[in-house]
Amino acid sequence: MNQKNSKFYLVQEDILPEAILKTVQAKELLLKGEVATVNEAVEKVALSRSAFYKYKDGVFPFNDWNQGKIVTMSLDLLHRSGVLSSILNTIAQANGNIITINQNIPMQGIANVTIAFETATLLEDIEQLLLKIQQMDGVKKADIVGHN
Repeated sequence: MNQKNSKFYLVQEDILPEAILKTVQAKELLLKGEVATVNEAVEKVALSRSAFYKYKDGVFPFNDWNQGKIVTMSLDLLHRSGVLSSILNTIAQANGNIITINQNIPMQGIANVTIAFETATLLEDIEQLLLKIQQMDGVKKADIVGHN
């Protein structure tokens, strides 16, 4: 696969073909050291070696692909003191490095904020961090909207 001309898509897991999901599972087994060889990994997840080799360089978990990248998160926050500060502290506690913060003027009590941060040294995967932020008091909406 030519990486320079490739397009990338963020796809929900439940719509992926079984062979692609099993390829990811096999790669994780190898990465975690739970198996020593590709043969063991594909056997354990019931996948053919040919399917594994077909997909292995083109599929990976979002958090692995995202490591070392800059992620942009869009948030809709209640216009209350301390909400943004709590989010920034949560990112900092996860060892994310904030690059930029852009906050629009609040309208009808909701402020849209865009935060870009580095993920190279995150202590947790991006999905866990996003879920934590989505569940915070004062957060109406939080989504990953970009990366580079």
